[in-house]
Amino acid sequence: MNIIEQIKLAFRSVASNKLRTILTMIIIALGITALVGILTAVDGMKHSISDSFTSMGANSFSIRNREMVVHMGRNNHKPKEFSAITFDQAQQFKNQLEFPATIAVSVKVSSIVAAEFESNKTNPNIGLMAVDEPYLKVSGYEMQAGRGFSKHEIDEGASVAVLGMDVATRLFKKPTLAVNEIITVGYKKYIVLGVLSSKGTSKFMSSDNNIFIPLINGKRNWSLSSNSSYVITVAVKTYQLLEPAASESESMFRVVRKTPLDQENDFEIMRSDDLANQLISNLRYVTWACVFIAVVTLIGAAIGLMNIMLVSINERTREIGLSKAIGATNKIIRQQFLSEAILICQLGGLLGVIFGILVGNMVSSFMGSTFFVPWQWILLGLAVCFAVGLIAGTYPARVAAKLNPINALRHD
Repeated sequence: MNIIEQIKLAFRSVASNKLRTILTMIIIALGITALVGILTAVDGMKHSISDSFTSMGANSFSIRNREMVVHMGRNNHKPKEFSAITFDQAQQFKNQLEFPATIAVSVKVSSIVAAEFESNKTNPNIGLMAVDEPYLKVSGYEMQAGRGFSKHEIDEGASVAVLGMDVATRLFKKPTLAVNEIITVGYKKYIVLGVLSSKGTSKFMSSDNNIFIPLINGKRNWSLSSNSSYVITVAVKTYQLLEPAASESESMFRVVRKTPLDQENDFEIMRSDDLANQLISNLRYVTWACVFIAVVTLIGAAIGLMNIMLVSINERTREIGLSKAIGATNKIIRQQFLSEAILICQLGGLLGVIFGILVGNMVSSFMGSTFFVPWQWILLGLAVCFAVGLIAGTYPARVAAKLNPINALRHD
């Protein structure tokens, strides 16, 4: 008996016991739905988190001045201070790094300025940032209205500004009205070029409560202290380039800072994807819970399938005896019942895969992820179903194959 004939016979046997077959398929489908559905949802969440943090600059890292280190112990060492990153060092790094990346330089001018427009005035808690041309794009900002800085405005240090959403709302009520208006920041006048889309507020700060001005303008018109340290932001095109870019940047900046080989870094490389990685890492607990649920369900399905196959053998004892009487070997009988068990599992698996894809994508759609077909989980689900069918059908198939044909023909 070839494979095609075995499959045809398996279909006929399965069709003759519709109720038991459907119940078993539903149990298997529930297990596969849990497996494929939750894993699909987890993948959707990962894509959504990755995309969200990429838009916020998760494909970038920053080089900052290292904070003061205080040594504790009996030796009473003085606190170790690290020199600020200067404008010249930042520019030298930007000019010398050969890795394919976009590099932006910025400096915090003040965090306690106030802005005015006509009779409207903000509290003196606005952050004033001096930045170069690529900074807004590298940092994941998008324009709500107007435009960003041009290269000419950056090079000339023009008195122009881009406002965060909170600042524009407080000064103009309607942020789109801010474009081309003249505001006062501290005691200096700036023309508003654009307003940034909101990036939200964290526990410690608001990204929307900032005003951005050209880097040269900040150096020229604001009294930056000697402790003012510039920040270098490096962005790469893909997440996979982040690690090699950080490694090469670290080596290059040690050269720029003239850091001796036997000394530790006197600067820090901070990756903005740390939170994204932490969130994605935490999803592994959901994955393990999904696997546990699926395993328990499939164990129940395997036990149910084994019982159904044993009942089927009892009902078809005379049929098995007749098959052996006309020449069917133990191997053929064993293959026949194994084929039936695997077929039931595969049908249930297909049903579970379809529901799993739908349920998983429904969950991931709430996270803003697009619809996708998780081929790896589909193949995993069908492979698991094949294994369940093989395991659950082996014992009943051996029982059927060992039946004595004479006794089987006498069975009522």
